[in-house]
Amino acid sequence: MSLLALSAMGGAIALDGTSVGQFMVSRPLVAGVITGWAIGDPLLGAVIGMVLELYLLVSYPTGGSRFPEGATAAVVAVGSSAGVDGGGALALGIAVGLVWGHMGGLSITWLRRVNGGLVPREDARISDPGRVALLHTLAIGLDFVRGAAVVLTGLVVGRTVVGELAEHWPLGPGGSVGLVLVGASVSLGILLRDFGGFRANRLKLAVGVALGLLGARFL
Repeated sequence: MSLLALSAMGGAIALDGTSVGQFMVSRPLVAGVITGWAIGDPLLGAVIGMVLELYLLVSYPTGGSRFPEGATAAVVAVGSSAGVDGGGALALGIAVGLVWGHMGGLSITWLRRVNGGLVPREDARISDPGRVALLHTLAIGLDFVRGAAVVLTGLVVGRTVVGELAEHWPLGPGGSVGLVLVGASVSLGILLRDFGGFRANRLKLAVGVALGLLGARFL
């Protein structure tokens, strides 16, 4: 896919985060698989989406908190890694995706401020339903443009970084996967603590690890 087409798809997926649907399509795992399917490498999309999901599970999108945007992170990571040989492509693509996930979070904060300016003042009265619908549509359109712009800039930077540095990466594919999984395990430890710690969840953790290993065997 071209950069513009991939960016437009990223903008559409990003809408699911808040503006439209909230069907969990914007979760990193789902967004990664969709992006991988679109570029002809669904397995790469699934692997990157799974790793990013582990990293970002500890980010709770509650209230007005700032949190990394998983959808743009996944699209950027998969799009940056695709077609590049070597273990460095995977690790570097994920690293760029995580950085751009935080950039997406910053852009969401900016968009909230813009949307706040679109809302009429408390003393203003809106008697025209069409104007309300127009403002709502405008806010959705701005969210799409925001997501597409974040993905586009991330892909430009990501493809440059991965293309220039992947061949100099010191680890092989196995070592690179191990490295990103070690980082993801930190997030899992934080998540486990949030749910009561290891002792309270050791059975669930054991079952989850067993099922994960079983699924990895079939992959």
